[in-house]
Amino acid sequence: MESIFEDAFLKALKKHASIQKLVKKKVDLILENPIAFGEPLKANWQGFYSCPVKRSFIIIYLYCEACRKKGDDTVVLCCDCAETPNRTVKFVLLGPHYDAYGI
Repeated sequence: MESIFEDAFLKALKKHASIQKLVKKKVDLILENPIAFGEPLKANWQGFYSCPVKRSFIIIYLYCEACRKKGDDTVVLCCDCAETPNRTVKFVLLGPHYDAYGI
C-alpha cells in the first residue's frame, strides 16, 4: 500500500505534535485496511473517508481504489489521479472535527 501525505495534513501534524504517536498508529491501521478503519463521507466530501484519532480529532483521507470503483473520481477530481496507483491512500486533512470539515 502506498501513501501520500498532503501539505495540509503534514502542517496539521506539526501543529498538533502532542498526538503524533496516536496519528501514526491510526495511519498504520488505515494503510492495513483503508475501508475497515474509515467511514465513508457524503455530500461535499463524497469519495473521502474519516477516521477518528481521539474523541473529536479526525483524519480525512482518500483510498484511490475505492474512489475509482464507486465512480467518485469524477467528483473528487484529483489532479494526479491518472498517475496514482489504485492501492494508494492519500491523507488529506487532520484536525478537530469542526476544523477538518470547515464548519
